[in-house]
Amino acid sequence: MVDFVGAGSGAADLITLRGKKCLEEADVIIYAGSLVNPALLDYKKEGCEVHNSAYMTLEEVIGVVEAAEAAGKRTVRLHTGDPCLYGAIREQMDELDKRGIAYEVCPGVSSFCGAAAALHAEYTLPDVSQSVIITRMAGRTPVPDAESIEKLAAHQSTMVIFLSTGMLEELSERLAAGGYGPDTPAAIVYKATWPDEKVFRCTVSTLAETAKEYQIKKTALIVVGRVLAGEYNRSELYNPAFATEFREASR
Repeated sequence: MVDFVGAGSGAADLITLRGKKCLEEADVIIYAGSLVNPALLDYKKEGCEVHNSAYMTLEEVIGVVEAAEAAGKRTVRLHTGDPCLYGAIREQMDELDKRGIAYEVCPGVSSFCGAAAALHAEYTLPDVSQSVIITRMAGRTPVPDAESIEKLAAHQSTMVIFLSTGMLEELSERLAAGGYGPDTPAAIVYKATWPDEKVFRCTVSTLAETAKEYQIKKTALIVVGRVLAGEYNRSELYNPAFATEFREASR
């Protein structure tokens, strides 16, 4: 049996209870060492075999899983955040399907949630933005043309941009080309929820200079949108004049 486990956004105590239990029971752990907080390995039991997938290929990962299966061992594949986002788990699941190896997925707290917590932000404010676009810049791995930064920025919704800290000058240009004004609020959140978390508020036009000033080169999320400006209309959900199935409107 293989458990794909979301490690959470960084802090070791932000893994889910189910994920922690999986780690405690695992005979073999394959973890994404370039991103996962190594403190999570403190949950493993004595004698657990540990592999760092930062140094491994897909074929090597599957080879470790096959060996564990042959020995009747339980494997945890530990991914950063929630494995459904940029986790490259589909290709692993397909390989396990080919081999008839059973697996389950344990969700985790994504770093985009951790970034919102660090910013004290709500991504979906009434009359400001009701949508969140999670994306990244094209780099060594391409992005479909229909999902270019310019085309997504045209929606003027909240954007959370992964894996793009080293391309912030180009990112600013593309955001502007898509319709975000230069003074649109933005933020760089470095290692959200980790002990060394840092938050830098800026604008679309000052993303690159802010990162340069504070020497942020990787392991950061970029958040863009008017939800960071602080202006919004009150929610109807808790408005005394708004009736719900649980509460009558006051007169």
